[in-house]
Amino acid sequence: MTLLLSEQFKKIWKNKNPFEEVENIHGEVFRELAGRRTLRFTLAGKNYFIKIHHGVGLLEIFKNLFCLRLPVLGAARELAAIRRLQALGIETMEVAGYGCRGWNPASQKSFIITVELMYTISLEDYCGSWRERKPDFRMKHALVKKVADISRCMHDNGVNHRDFYICHFLLDVSTVNHPDSVKLFLIDLHRAQLRRKTSFRWRLKDIASLYFSVMGLGFTQRDFFRFMRFYSGKSLKECLADQYGFWHYVESQGQELWQKKLRKGDKIK
Repeated sequence: MTLLLSEQFKKIWKNKNPFEEVENIHGEVFRELAGRRTLRFTLAGKNYFIKIHHGVGLLEIFKNLFCLRLPVLGAARELAAIRRLQALGIETMEVAGYGCRGWNPASQKSFIITVELMYTISLEDYCGSWRERKPDFRMKHALVKKVADISRCMHDNGVNHRDFYICHFLLDVSTVNHPDSVKLFLIDLHRAQLRRKTSFRWRLKDIASLYFSVMGLGFTQRDFFRFMRFYSGKSLKECLADQYGFWHYVESQGQELWQKKLRKGDKIK
């Protein structure tokens, strides 16, 4: 068994079983899937999010592997990803608690508690009005650069997100009118993978997902070109000459995801 708790949770749950306390937490349910539940709750006047993993079972594991998908087996991956991003200087969630018990990944129980990021807005919501109302150019430019810089730093250091959508970037609202100090938090890291180096395949999947998620939000071709330059660290001419295959695949896969969304009417999660 592994247990990591902040001083506040150590005090609140003193002489109690944290795994039992976790099961008794009540709050706003954000998502509920087989083996995983996400809630927002308040404790001692502070807001938190908790993801509780109950094990997905062998059948679900084999089903994911058969479909060439890596199953989410517990909270340990998200904890490791948060720590890696923090070490890289990328703003992300603050962990207030983590617990894991059981050795069998099919039945292992785990949880991760993070402090709610107050006074933030998702980039999807922030940019949602740009189709009707032209945004401030400096702020738009700063956000494109910030997202590209985070993406490059993450990928250059062996992290790929696997749910890399614009809604998983939270903008600190106090920096909205300060493009020189814009602050973004990257969240929802339960599917993230950590390696020494991020491969072409996983870079492509992340950036294509990001490209897909900003379609219809008022971004222009010039914005995409700016992102390419910032992400690659090369001039646009070099991007189109040396990395044409990568960016061509990004566009084609992004368009494919967009068409799939239009057919199914799905929302980005």
